[in-house]
Amino acid sequence: MNVIVTDQGFAPDDWTDGFVSLDDAANDVVALDVTSDTDPDDLAERLGGVKMVRVDFPSFADGRGFTIARTLRLKGYKGRLRAKGHVLADQYAMARRSGFDEVEIDHALAARQPEDQWLARANWQDHDYQARLRG
Repeated sequence: MNVIVTDQGFAPDDWTDGFVSLDDAANDVVALDVTSDTDPDDLAERLGGVKMVRVDFPSFADGRGFTIARTLRLKGYKGRLRAKGHVLADQYAMARRSGFDEVEIDHALAARQPEDQWLARANWQDHDYQARLRG
């Protein structure tokens, strides 16, 4: 089981309903697993009863997942958004600002980047360039 990162730190995964890939999704899907090359505009139209969308980050250098999250939030998606995969602690604030609620990492990454490194970025609302400009 992987580690879930939130603004409160590391936690076990509490999601028990599983995930379905976008290709296998039917009308009554509860949670979707999407790849980083998914078109967010097409995805937004298929989220009727979906309670969670988990977006894969195949590499820490692949930022397309941030665009997916931001687009879904701008189009009104209110469900849970989870980034999964190669997201680094340094990217946590960006993940939260783009619309993700949480990040799912494996135990190896959690060992290399312990909880305190993620919590150092948990004040993401206070430390962005817009807040500095307003301050």
